[in-house]
Parts: sequence; structure tokens; C-alpha cells
Amino acid sequence: MPTSFLEIVELPDGRIELRRAEDEGSLVTLDFSEDAKAFLQGQHVEVAKAMLSVGVQMAGKLVEGEIEQEHAGPRVLH
Repeated sequence: MPTSFLEIVELPDGRIELRRAEDEGSLVTLDFSEDAKAFLQGQHVEVAKAMLSVGVQMAGKLVEGEIEQEHAGPRVLH
């Protein structure tokens, strides 16, 4: 992915997107359920920012070869 500024946007329907600043296309979309929003006491946007920030950092490390990628079999995500 070419270097560009990224922005986090809350859409009118409540979904949160990560996208390039110069583009309307979504790179990642987060959609919290109403139960999750209630559990987070309205702080779901802050949680989304943290999730996306860590994801971008991780992607950078993968690209730079700092993290080895495993591709064998199904992946269990925790």
C-alpha cells in the first residue's frame, strides 16, 4: 500500500471506517453491535481507534518483515 494519510471516520449509520484521506473507499470497517456499544458505555469510538491503530502498526511490522507470517491450516483468532 502506498504511503498516504489514513483517517478514521464514524459513518451516519454508526459504522467506523479506516480509509485513505484522499479516498472515500473503506480499507477496514468496524461495526459494533448495540450490546457491545452498551457494554462499552458509549466509548466504542475510542475502542475502534485503539483497534485500528494497533492493526496499522501490526501491518507495518508485517511489511517490514519484523513478524513472521504463518500460513499452515485454519487460523484460530482469539
